[in-house]
Amino acid sequence: MSIKLPHRTVLAFAIAAGLIAPASAADWAPTKTVRIVVPIVGSTNDVLARLVAPELQKALGQTVIVENKGGAGGTIGANEVAKSPPDGHTLLVGFNGPIAINPTLFPKMPYDAQKDLSPITLAVMSPQFLAVHPSVPAKNVKEFVALAKKGGLSYASVSTGSASHLTMEMLKSAASVDITHVPYKGAGPAVTDLVGGQVNAAFLVPGNITQFAKEGRARLIASTGTKRFPSAPDVPTMIEQGFPGFEAVSWIGFLAPGNTPKPIIDRYHKEIVAILNSPSVKQQLEKMEFEVVGGSPEQFASWINAEISRWGKVIKANGIKPE
Repeated sequence: MSIKLPHRTVLAFAIAAGLIAPASAADWAPTKTVRIVVPIVGSTNDVLARLVAPELQKALGQTVIVENKGGAGGTIGANEVAKSPPDGHTLLVGFNGPIAINPTLFPKMPYDAQKDLSPITLAVMSPQFLAVHPSVPAKNVKEFVALAKKGGLSYASVSTGSASHLTMEMLKSAASVDITHVPYKGAGPAVTDLVGGQVNAAFLVPGNITQFAKEGRARLIASTGTKRFPSAPDVPTMIEQGFPGFEAVSWIGFLAPGNTPKPIIDRYHKEIVAILNSPSVKQQLEKMEFEVVGGSPEQFASWINAEISRWGKVIKANGIKPE
């Protein structure tokens, strides 16, 4: 999969580059148990971590365990990794929230996502779908915006400050419309109320809404990627429907503590990318409605910078505050 990234790249581990002796990725190996920290409980992040962990254990010849450290929108788990020794024995399964959204959403953060974490690889991503209840007479974004201008529409979000919330705020700003926000605590209740007709619309990741659309309990009218999503080729993008530059994808990646030496980063990059692209793991990720990326640490660093800028503009422009 190809992704457009800014030309400027920032390597979170660059500080350490001149402090280590030359070595290849194959020269480094962990000497004790490796922890993969998942900063949000009961999520696709956890599923991804548990798919990768046993294969990574085989590749490294060392025990690899997955630990759930949820709370504060992923900030607690991310902070634990950021404060861990940069010795290759602690990894983070990071996502939009604690890496790209929270740095602007929260007035005070315990870590700097661009300095205190070292990108390894952007592992997977997926767009969001703009989904509406079947009772909403809109077959495309133009018709949805026209309805919104008449007033009375509501939308669900996974939580205040989540990508599903911020993406609708992007649309509201771009189309100059007002739609009532109904925040939930998780995707489950948000989807339940959407398909039940308690709310009119929502931006949701494919894994949470595609099956309901197939059953006729929701209608997909747009996707937020730069191209159409493989599992829903008939759903046009926001860009195709007159909103240039409208990109708002969900993603998961692997990171290490800041200043982790390059040979350690390179070893993990090599092994994790190979695991992600192995037939069995890739097939399971595709069933979860994800596309495998497996980009370089440099690309992931640039992607993080772009995402912080993207979501920061939305949060500031709309005065969004955490719950």
